[in-house]
Amino acid sequence: MMRADQLSIAAGTSGYALMQRAGLAVAEAAADLAGDGPILVVAGRGNNGGDGFVAASELAKMGHDVSVMLLCRRETLKGDAAFAAKDWQGGVLPWDPGALGNAALIVDALFGAGLDRPVKGEPRDMIEAMNRSGAPLLSVDLPSGINGSTGQAMGIAVNATETVTFFRKKPGHLLLPGRLHCGRVRVVDIGIADAVLEKIGCATFENMPTLWQVTFPLPQLDGHKYSRGHALIVSGGAVTTGAARLSARGALRAGAGLVTLATPREALAINAQAMTAVMVRPVDSVMEFGELLQDERFNALVIGPGCGVGSRTRDLALTAVGAGRGVVLDADAITSFADEPSRLFDAIAASKARVVLTPHDGEFRRLFGSLDPATSKLERARAAAGTSGTTVVLKGADTVVASPDGRAAISANAPPWLATAGSGDVLAGMICAMLAQGVTAFEAACVGVWMHGEAGAEAGPGLIAEDLPEVLPAVFRRLYDEFGVSY
Repeated sequence: MMRADQLSIAAGTSGYALMQRAGLAVAEAAADLAGDGPILVVAGRGNNGGDGFVAASELAKMGHDVSVMLLCRRETLKGDAAFAAKDWQGGVLPWDPGALGNAALIVDALFGAGLDRPVKGEPRDMIEAMNRSGAPLLSVDLPSGINGSTGQAMGIAVNATETVTFFRKKPGHLLLPGRLHCGRVRVVDIGIADAVLEKIGCATFENMPTLWQVTFPLPQLDGHKYSRGHALIVSGGAVTTGAARLSARGALRAGAGLVTLATPREALAINAQAMTAVMVRPVDSVMEFGELLQDERFNALVIGPGCGVGSRTRDLALTAVGAGRGVVLDADAITSFADEPSRLFDAIAASKARVVLTPHDGEFRRLFGSLDPATSKLERARAAAGTSGTTVVLKGADTVVASPDGRAAISANAPPWLATAGSGDVLAGMICAMLAQGVTAFEAACVGVWMHGEAGAEAGPGLIAEDLPEVLPAVFRRLYDEFGVSY
């Protein structure tokens, strides 16, 4: 955000003009939340505090009863914050966490997105007092105490009812635990041109349809099932077939033209009886699997769900990667390389395959244990994509999709009830469907993760993994409406 401000100022917009627009947006949000009750602005010494002073001035003009409590002495403020404090016609209350009074709303203007050190001393006491106050809390830019780049709470953080931010969301609005502290997030235009993003070279995005709309595979009237790709899902043995069937159903519902289960003979009858639209092919050995892949119509694969951890799964994965297709490696396929991750990474580097790795935190640690666990989820996913040379989906409530070229997308649409057995197997199949339809690895992963979250919301509380593929038609209809596509 600082760089965006600097470029806007260099283009002719004063820093104080940006602050005035930001403060007005905060005042409008505060007026909505406070009603007719008294408002207290708690201001820090930087530009975030300056936004708070502008908001106080605007609220006073609207006729609200508003007070300002300042962390430092008024005369020590500098730059635009000093101008904002000078324009404030009211007094400044002494800094006292025990004197928040009966405010109908507290505006948190202590720290902005640039906070990178633990909150201690008087600011910590104030944040604790605000959180205990029982009043709604409106945060300026980010809840004070949240690191804007990592989403981490720097010892303590405001539990905001609502957050007003400017130009674009920051990673801290999307990554956990930051997102949990933000409440509702308003993104406000304060006059920073979109062209600024190109100059900054932004590589971090919120995972939304606008990110991948141009690559989304819309079915064509003159298309046929093979033009939509043929997904091949590898099944485990007789007692672990369910995971692969969930992936297969996810791939079929997500748009793959055909889906086949490669199943051990011991599980052939089980899988054949349980699936109707999904075909089955008997495959026991890695050699048989390689022979099956000589049919180039199998253009995308899922290996891992229910396959078992060991050399067989590892060899199946290496065979798939070596065949140069679209490949999703999930679950057991990831853990099977825990003792020799470089063998997988070298195979990926030597192949033209579009590979997507989909680990949860535990699998991520097994495969990328050398990465610093203290870094943010965003940076760990980026580092893993660089190390592996392929797209990494680091799963969770704030799933991060990272590409070796540095791009990363953070998802914020996953409901809590997606945390259920088999949910990740369905996701693997959905990503595979996108690969089967020719989507590049990063975009395929982003589409699959977003649709997975939307399906979870559509199915609602109490969902089980089997529900997710069945609600995808409703997700597609909403997406087509957003894209303006008739169906």
